[in-house]
Amino acid sequence: MIFDRLKLITKEEGLQKLQNSTVLVLGLGGVGGHACEALARSGVGTLIIVDKDVVDETNINRQLVALHSTIGLPKTNVMKQRILDINPNCIVHSYYTFYNQESKEEILAHSIDFICDCIDTITFKIDIIKESITRKIPIISSMGAGNKIHPETFEIGFLHKTTYDPIAKVIRTKLRKEHIEAKIPVVYSKEVPIETNTTVIGSTAFNPSVAGLLMAGYIVRQLIE
Repeated sequence: MIFDRLKLITKEEGLQKLQNSTVLVLGLGGVGGHACEALARSGVGTLIIVDKDVVDETNINRQLVALHSTIGLPKTNVMKQRILDINPNCIVHSYYTFYNQESKEEILAHSIDFICDCIDTITFKIDIIKESITRKIPIISSMGAGNKIHPETFEIGFLHKTTYDPIAKVIRTKLRKEHIEAKIPVVYSKEVPIETNTTVIGSTAFNPSVAGLLMAGYIVRQLIE
């Protein structure tokens, strides 16, 4: 059985909880792709994947779905095939769309046990955090992984206690203006972003993957407790 080694750690009860769980993964880029695959390899029974992008050559340095053979293909299609190749029994609901005001009601209509937020757009990161609070769905959100080169500085903490992360600062400020003070778990880095002479965000193979795997580990631990 593909999960025999995992079951040694989670025990049968924990594995059953994972197989009966549904996780929503928003964004399948460098962070989200690694988080999603780790969840599939951890026996999560249902995965809802959302992403509007197609694979681009510039994604190859950091994204699981990005190969020369997948350039031009929707990331959701590539990820769904990977998930089912890992665990054919996994139920995959795929949405080739952005998470936004038009799509979110259909996406959130599922019975969801956990949200893995790897969205890039701050407006909708804030929106899904607010929806998770309103709907009482546990969430973990990724902060900035770009323009950084030290994967060892990533950790899990609460949004209101983050430091050095500019994305976290913007989200924290906007939520406070709306008087939202919930403790939101996030993955963030204490590394100060490297300054570049372009608006394009620099990336490595290791920072997004570390962030995604930290998110997946947190979700798995929460689901089996």
